[in-house]
Amino acid sequence: MADYHSPTVVTPSIPVAGMTALENLLLQQIFDESMDGNEAYFHSWCGPSDILTIDATELRTAWQESRKSESRVNVYVGKRLEAFDATADDKRSDDLDLDLTGPGEDWTRMLQDIVRRSQTLDEIVVTAAFTCSKMRSDGFGGSVMRITADTIQYASTA
Repeated sequence: MADYHSPTVVTPSIPVAGMTALENLLLQQIFDESMDGNEAYFHSWCGPSDILTIDATELRTAWQESRKSESRVNVYVGKRLEAFDATADDKRSDDLDLDLTGPGEDWTRMLQDIVRRSQTLDEIVVTAAFTCSKMRSDGFGGSVMRITADTIQYASTA
């Protein structure tokens, strides 16, 4: 069996003050995070995660702290929390699953919203390598994504 990986880095590091509490919480789940002073360096050895399981109380707290900031993910998380609350059940888990693959709530849009609000970031660049544990023709290559306030550009070897 072949294992496919997409080691990914996000540059430059993002000032924590430039992210909402919700964006920061979600980006810490999507990527690995290394702190460099007051800035977060996001990266992943295997690729970003698009399906997250997060404690509902922690998610609600971050969402409430972020509601006044313009971020598209706020709407999606608000709807998911509303649906979660409507299914109150004694056997229900305290965790909530988030599918961040749809338009508006994916991590690229979160990064774009951060750039849009930022006074210091003109762009964020996401670079990924495509690797495989076996020598498969579709297992190697790479991609680059440039995220600005106005556009998301993407190119890959695929």
